[in-house]
Amino acid sequence: MLNKNTIFLLLLVFMPISIAGHFLDWGATVIFITAIIAIVPLAAFMGLATEEIAIVVGPNLGGLLNATFGNATELILGFVALKQGLIEVVKATITGSIIGNLLLVMGFAMLLGGLRYKEQDFQPTAARMNASSMNLAVIALLLPTAVEYTSTGIEPAILQKLSIAVAIVLIFVYALTLLFSMKTHAYLYDVGVADLEEDSESTESKEEHKPKEEHKPNLWIWVTVLLVVTLAVALESELLIDSLEEATSSLGLTALFTGVILLPVVGNAAEHATAVTVAMKNKMDLSLSVAVGSSLQIALFVAPILVLAGWIIGQPMDLNFNPFELVAVTVSVLIVNSISSDGRSNWLEGGLLLATYTVLALAFYFHPVVQGLS
Repeated sequence: MLNKNTIFLLLLVFMPISIAGHFLDWGATVIFITAIIAIVPLAAFMGLATEEIAIVVGPNLGGLLNATFGNATELILGFVALKQGLIEVVKATITGSIIGNLLLVMGFAMLLGGLRYKEQDFQPTAARMNASSMNLAVIALLLPTAVEYTSTGIEPAILQKLSIAVAIVLIFVYALTLLFSMKTHAYLYDVGVADLEEDSESTESKEEHKPKEEHKPNLWIWVTVLLVVTLAVALESELLIDSLEEATSSLGLTALFTGVILLPVVGNAAEHATAVTVAMKNKMDLSLSVAVGSSLQIALFVAPILVLAGWIIGQPMDLNFNPFELVAVTVSVLIVNSISSDGRSNWLEGGLLLATYTVLALAFYFHPVVQGLS
C-alpha cells in the first residue's frame, strides 16, 4: 500500500523531466507544471531532514531550526522571483501562503478531524496568543498600503524606507514569539510537541518494538540531505519562475491567481498533509500549531526577510500590497480568530473555513489583471 513517503519518492521523477524540458525546449507550460510537481516532494523531504536534525541537536536548537526552515520553500521561491524582478508575484505568494494555511489547511483539518470525532479540543491560550500575533502582522502589512493611499505623491523611496523599518520590527517580534513559545512559556505548547513525539513513536512501534534510544539519526547524512534538497528546490524554483509568465498566459491564468492560490498550495503541500493527518488522529493542538505557525512565520519572518533581501540585491520590495490581497488576509485572520477562540472545533467550522477559501479563490481567479502582474 502506498504511503506518503512512497508517493513523494514517485513524484521526484518530475524533477529530471523538468530539467530535460528546459534543455530540450519542451515549452514553458511543460516546464512550469513539472517544476511545480517536483517542488512538492522536495519540500516534504526538506521538512523531514529538518525534523531528523532537530532530534540530534536537541529541543532548543531543533525548535529554532524547525522555525527557520519551516517555510524555506516559500522563501527560496520568493527570493528567486525577487531576483528576477517579479515583485508583485512575491507579494502575492506571501499573502497566498497566509490565506492558504489559515483557511485551506485549518479547514481540511477541522473538517476531516470533525467527521471522525464529534468535537475536538485544543489549547485556547496558545490559540489566543497566535491570534494576537496574527493581528499584529495584519496591522503591519496594512499600514504601508494605508500610507500610500492616504498620501499624495509619496515617493517610492520613502515607502521603501518605511517597509524596511516595519520589516525589522516584524523580525524582532518573530524572535520574541520564539522566545515565548520555546523558553518562557513553553508549557503552553508542550501538548503539540508531546503529540508529535508520540505520533512518531507509535508509527515506529507498529513495525517492531524497539528501545526509544535506538532512533539516533546520523547528523551529517541528514545535513547533507538538507543541503542537497535545498539546492534542488532552488533549481526547480528557477525553472518555475523562468516559465511562469509564458505558462500562466497559455493556461489562461493570471499571475495574481498563480501567486496567491497555486504556488502556496504547492509549496505547503507537505505541511498540509501533516496538519490534516494529525487532526484525523485527534491531535488538533499539533494540527493548529502547523497551520497557524506557518502563517505566522510567513508574515513575521519570510516577508520581512524578502524585503531586506530585495533592498540588499537592488530589487527594492516594499510592503505596499494589492488592497484586495490585504482584504483577503484580513478576512482570513478574522474568521480564524473567531472560530479558534473557544478552544474547540467541529466539521462545520472546517467547512466554513473551506467555503471562505473557495470564495476567495474564485474572486482571485476572476480578478482583472493588475498592472505588473500580467
